[in-house]
Amino acid sequence: MDFPGNLFVVAAPSGAGKSSLVQKLLSKDKGIQLSISYTTRAPRGQELDGREYVFVDRAEFQRRIDAGDFLEWAEVHGNLYGTSRHWLRQRMAQGVDVMLEIDWQGAEQVKRQFSNAVSVYLLPPSFEELEARLQRRGEDAADVIARRLRDARLETPHASTFDFIIVNHDFAHALRDLQSIVAAQRLRYSAQRRAHPEVFKALGIL
Repeated sequence: MDFPGNLFVVAAPSGAGKSSLVQKLLSKDKGIQLSISYTTRAPRGQELDGREYVFVDRAEFQRRIDAGDFLEWAEVHGNLYGTSRHWLRQRMAQGVDVMLEIDWQGAEQVKRQFSNAVSVYLLPPSFEELEARLQRRGEDAADVIARRLRDARLETPHASTFDFIIVNHDFAHALRDLQSIVAAQRLRYSAQRRAHPEVFKALGIL
């Protein structure tokens, strides 16, 4: 089903700067809403329920899987994450552009259901730099960082399935790249036709 709103999917290995980049984009572009994922992991730092994530236990998450509530879901670093199907479809039907900040597994599920979804993979300059960023973040113990690095080596080859790649050498440059992708998608023929059907009809454009 085609909706007037665009769907953007951003994925990256942990520590590549995905959340910071997406949050900065959203602060500058009020035409995009971030889909708030459900998760079974515990809140970190200043995270609030319903703002960064909707925090639920595994039993509730499984109930929602069984009910078909999730557009996509995946297990990442031992925790479950999922995207509300109803919320996303409702926003896009209203003409709102939606951003999903998920992992590569979820991105593949979304692309199977929304062929016109735009997928972006954010890469670190190197695994050495990724490790340094994880350590500077100061949120995880040494064994957790080691696991995230192992997972990153398994995840990054899946970047080849994404539409766009951004290498996060420099945050400001990466932000401009992401803004460019969003702008280009909004100007595609198919996106403009969905967003402005009355114009195309009035001008006799198929």
